[in-house]
Amino acid sequence: MLLCSNSLVLLKDALTSAVNRLTAANVGSPRMNAELLLMFTLSCDRAYLFAHPERKLTVEEQARYEEALTRRASGVPAQYITGHQEFWAMDLIVSPAVLIPRPETEHVIETVLHLERNNGGRASSPGRPTHIVDVGTGSGCIALALAKELPQSEIYATDISPAALDVARANAARHQLENRIHFHQADLLQGLDPGRFDFVVSNPPYVGESEEDQVQLEVRKFEPRNAVFAGPTGLEVIERLIPQAHTALQPGGWLVIEISGTIVEGVKHLLDKWKHLQITNDLQGIPRVAAAQRP
Repeated sequence: MLLCSNSLVLLKDALTSAVNRLTAANVGSPRMNAELLLMFTLSCDRAYLFAHPERKLTVEEQARYEEALTRRASGVPAQYITGHQEFWAMDLIVSPAVLIPRPETEHVIETVLHLERNNGGRASSPGRPTHIVDVGTGSGCIALALAKELPQSEIYATDISPAALDVARANAARHQLENRIHFHQADLLQGLDPGRFDFVVSNPPYVGESEEDQVQLEVRKFEPRNAVFAGPTGLEVIERLIPQAHTALQPGGWLVIEISGTIVEGVKHLLDKWKHLQITNDLQGIPRVAAAQRP
């Protein structure tokens, strides 16, 4: 997209040029990205783009769009450019300090809700609120979704990164859930009361360093490495989390974690002494969630 200081560009022409540019840069879904970045630039929705193709972009708008396109063409995820990502019908703030929430993680929420609605999270003291901890909360997406869906629950969220916790707290405040979630800076479940929780929930790092070449370049380059890679095999963080979860859960409580097809057999082995182990596949048939009940 070439800018000219003494000419205005029509919206439809700016969009066509942007699609061509992102296509040439091998950016996936170039039209979707071009539209998203133009909506961000103009603070409008997609319907506005379609309804006003002849609208002229000001020089300032062209400059902002050019900057956004340049960053996207270099591989920066669109979510880090716009600062937003939708998850569980909530608009969340994201930054390079946190992993970008993905649709697959919604299977974690669905699993917890299914177990809770079948009274799976309250093996004892059925009259009390359900206690849930989200380990490695990042943007807070899991904790916020569960707080939204389970208004009587008591939610805790941990992360080792102060910057990630700042993002999570900001998201909680935006959705008026700041009084529902207790945030703690901690390495996994360090410092939390033993036997307190009905659910330990996590989307931990689970990619092995041996798989690095199979991970999208923009993920490897721009998303926080310690939120993606667990170590050589991908099981290292989960190996530490499982015994801590056993301590943190009350008897009959559930551990629910996001996984991948690469580590599913290893996770099954690590949970072989737990009860009612279940694996949930995502929409592509890939193992995505492991849930098991503390004996």
